[in-house]
Amino acid sequence: MLTPAQADHYKTEGYVVVPDFLSSDQVAAFLAEMDSVSAGSTLADHDAARMEMEPNQPPDGNQVRRLYEPCGNYPLFREFADSEQLLDAVEALLGPDLVYHYSKINMKPAGVGSPVEWHQDLSYYPLTNRGSVSILFYLDDATVENGCLQVIPRRHRDDLLSHSTDGFFQGRVTEDVDESLAVPVPGDAGTVIFMHAMTPHASIANTTEHPRRTLILSYRRADAFPVYAGEMTHKTEIHARLVRGQFPQKAFFEDKTFPIPLYKDAIVSLYDLQERSRKGEMAAG
Repeated sequence: MLTPAQADHYKTEGYVVVPDFLSSDQVAAFLAEMDSVSAGSTLADHDAARMEMEPNQPPDGNQVRRLYEPCGNYPLFREFADSEQLLDAVEALLGPDLVYHYSKINMKPAGVGSPVEWHQDLSYYPLTNRGSVSILFYLDDATVENGCLQVIPRRHRDDLLSHSTDGFFQGRVTEDVDESLAVPVPGDAGTVIFMHAMTPHASIANTTEHPRRTLILSYRRADAFPVYAGEMTHKTEIHARLVRGQFPQKAFFEDKTFPIPLYKDAIVSLYDLQERSRKGEMAAG
């Protein structure tokens, strides 16, 4: 359970850090499961429905970039997503009626871990209100050098930053970002960061000899309903389910308007979209 001070920090700053949320045994169990899932996978031969490989490696390279939906695919992570420990903390931020939304694991392998450019999570999946939290669990010690999270505090109450070029969604902020406002969020393995889905955040590439693996889960208020945005809405809603409280019979609308992401074509992930955006492949033409 979060303390009132921690909940207040989240509401004011757009994020809150809780050290030692996971025990060393929990971290070890998650890492062992991830190793088991990834074993034998290479760039040339892997289960593309469940994982994404780092692109800049030889065909027999085994560096995994992301595991898709661990809480939907593997019982150990599903049990954690439904645990009282976690849901009590989420309830302190969002209230008693909660929907589990999605999960992923960013691997950030040593020396090659891909960067993530500035973005706001809610830009990817518009909801009828802003009651959505992204939760990042550090499974390795995270430092500035190995690509820890960076956030811009207190920006979660403002309008969404532009994430589009020529009308097409780029998956990254396309207006100037004042990086002097950015705050790095390092932490030891077991640390958790509760981050508002409107908080701008990024991370640099991991150029160290140490991995920086992060389990990410998202929950939302049950009265935050998805705004239909085409095929991507189906993809992000496929695992959504009520995990606490009651399913409301009314949606709560918070913003008069909210940008809807228009995708030029199908994408694999945030990494894929941002890479193609940097190359100019997601603009008109």
